[in-house]
Amino acid sequence: MEAFFAGPDEGEVEQDDVRRHRFLAELPDLEVLDSTYEAGWEGVDPHTHADHTDSFFVLEGEVEFLLDGEWRRGGPGTFLSVPPGVVHGFRNPGPGRIRVLNIHAPKVGFNERIRSR
Repeated sequence: MEAFFAGPDEGEVEQDDVRRHRFLAELPDLEVLDSTYEAGWEGVDPHTHADHTDSFFVLEGEVEFLLDGEWRRGGPGTFLSVPPGVVHGFRNPGPGRIRVLNIHAPKVGFNERIRSR
């Protein structure tokens, strides 16, 4: 296994009108995205992952996270880690953009699913 380094302006980027994903790491033990979602982005429907932990660190804006059937709001510095089998989702309540560091551990092909959209 090799170490992975991405400087501030490095890493593959995919984007559309409402979201931008910067792929920061794809290692056997984890996948990491720096994701920005503009106001008006409707969010991710409630879902679970059977095979990995899904974690979020809020970098910008106010994010609403669904956890245990309840919406919780968190700003910069907020961290959420969701183990396998736990229902969760997130959305941008507006009016500005949100930016999150999204970590999936271990690697299960999440980044590839984002690329294939």
